[in-house]
Amino acid sequence: MRLHLLLCALLAPAPLAPAASALRNPGLWPLPLSVHLSPHLLHLSPETFRISHHPASTLGPFCTLLQKAFLRYHGYIFGAHKTRHRSPRLNKHGQLQQLTALVVQDSECDAFPSISSDESYALNVSGSVAVLKANEVWGVLRGLETFSQLIYEDSDRKFTINEACITDSPRFPHRGILIDTARHYLPVKTILKTLDAMAMNKFNVLHWHIVDDQAFPYQSATFPQLSKKGSYTLTHVYRPKDVREVIEFARRRGIRVLPEFDTPGHTQSWGKGQKNLLTVCDAKEKFSTVYGPINPALNSTYTFLSRLFAEISRVFPDEFIHLGGDEVDLLCWKSNAEIQKFMKQNKRFKDVRELESFYIQKVLNIISTLKKRPIIWQEAFDDHAKLHPDTVVQVWINRDYHLEQARVTAAGYPVLLSAPWYLDYINSGEDWRAYYAVEPLNFPGSERQKQLVLGGEACLWGEFVDATNLMPRLWPRASAVGERLWSNKEVSSTKEAYNRLTVHRCRMVRRGIAAQPLFTGYCDHEYNIEK
Repeated sequence: MRLHLLLCALLAPAPLAPAASALRNPGLWPLPLSVHLSPHLLHLSPETFRISHHPASTLGPFCTLLQKAFLRYHGYIFGAHKTRHRSPRLNKHGQLQQLTALVVQDSECDAFPSISSDESYALNVSGSVAVLKANEVWGVLRGLETFSQLIYEDSDRKFTINEACITDSPRFPHRGILIDTARHYLPVKTILKTLDAMAMNKFNVLHWHIVDDQAFPYQSATFPQLSKKGSYTLTHVYRPKDVREVIEFARRRGIRVLPEFDTPGHTQSWGKGQKNLLTVCDAKEKFSTVYGPINPALNSTYTFLSRLFAEISRVFPDEFIHLGGDEVDLLCWKSNAEIQKFMKQNKRFKDVRELESFYIQKVLNIISTLKKRPIIWQEAFDDHAKLHPDTVVQVWINRDYHLEQARVTAAGYPVLLSAPWYLDYINSGEDWRAYYAVEPLNFPGSERQKQLVLGGEACLWGEFVDATNLMPRLWPRASAVGERLWSNKEVSSTKEAYNRLTVHRCRMVRRGIAAQPLFTGYCDHEYNIEK
């Protein structure tokens, strides 16, 4: 990489005729770590241009993930022939050198991405052959996206690219999007489209909040009654083959699938298919429902959870499982005579918060035996549950979230930030600017504490979102979060970001992502819209 940086610093365009020189805004998003663009233009032909491994690569055709990525990005670059752009025109005497290939040099083709995956890459576009170097396949995927963003199609259907030298790596290793498939079922094709858009914005984690109070659409092989009785209908379920398809589709884009099975609260739908799982709230009290959170006093509860999470750990290959732990109705536990008796028999419990800690510890132990790492919402930490040292705390409550980050990291736990990035909160105007202005490390604490911030997630909860409006709600608002988690801290000008994001938004629309407008204006490809 050091040699590549030196080459980038030395990159200078050769003397060119004015007709063959142009600099434009390619709308790179998120902005790479280091970008050197030359005004020297190169021409690409759909018929002759190819993306391939370097001849000396040991991977060759055996890395199916990359072979599919090469085809996908060739389609992104040349497939949308109906697009129309403005571009510096050549006069009839001007002629561009042709870029014939992008050669990929990489060393590893891992099966699945992880929190420690290396996504760095170096891209050199010069002469007839561009070179993309990366230590791992995940860096190649990010570099392919950047390369595709450099290419421009003019109104004569000519493809050009500026000579460029780019070195890049993400600022944070966890850059996620949360989708909610319990409040509204999302068809598999909608989830796959979301994954495509995530890759275009260099997100690498799909946080799948798959079940909740309203519905249990996950079809369990171990407990089939959970979805049979807990889903909206028998067609509103994710069968094992659906889950496998989502995981594989994500893997090919360098995206981890993080499943969330939130307990002990948010489990009303669970009780429909699993008897004696939920707490019966005292009818004398004014509770909104008959049943409350999962009953922590029964041995059968932990037998059930052990079997369910064993299945989940087999189905989802990621090293993390999100356990939830938020918004637990402790008053229901307090009202239940059976639980009160359990607490008195176990004199260790002074109040129901200690009972909550007991439950969290039991579930954490289950996850630990399955060799998985847990993620929990911040309430479990706030209520002083005894967490395992490797537990990740996700901060979501917007009030004083900076201080919450300070408290969690001072206790030594890794942090994910979501509090300022709840995209289901709709504001008028350009609310992406507020998301973009967030600095994830802007909290009181030592450098060691700052290093415990793994990244963050943009969350789009599903109360008012289904397949009809998911895409325009997410994009390009989530793009602002993507750049904040990928790019350097100093990349913070909303004016400069707007100029790039308008280009990137139109690029997403051309690729089939229904991203909403940032403000007034138009996309160049609209020239060709039939009236």
